[in-house]
Amino acid sequence: MVEPIGLDPDDDPAPAREQATNRGPGRLLIAVYILFAIAATSRAGLQIATKFDEAPVAYLLSAVAALIYIVAAVGLAKAGHTGRRVALACCSVELFGVVAVGILSLADRALFPDETVWSDFGSGYGYIPLLLPVLGLFWLWRTRRAPA
Repeated sequence: MVEPIGLDPDDDPAPAREQATNRGPGRLLIAVYILFAIAATSRAGLQIATKFDEAPVAYLLSAVAALIYIVAAVGLAKAGHTGRRVALACCSVELFGVVAVGILSLADRALFPDETVWSDFGSGYGYIPLLLPVLGLFWLWRTRRAPA
């Protein structure tokens, strides 16, 4: 049999494996995402149902945040390659969103006549909306593929 050039059959790299994102501290992270999904969904639902015309952008952003929290929790709980990719996308979009909305809400209060989950970098929720995607990205990095 002809061996490919530059590959030695004895130099087979060790197989890589991922740690599950839904184990250990990942369970707490998933629980916080679920809690925030419930809180943001409830808040957005009530605001959209009762006073949507007062601040539609703010209320729709809260609904988007709720959707991101739900999908991120599912991605982290799924613990496979697809779940990991979904969680990575959600945490990245979430971090961008909370920073962008945080900056905009401080720079021009008129843009957000009422608060969103991400207003003032999540100050209404103890800045957890700012910390949560950072922790999520750290956890995804921590449980990434590593040599067996």
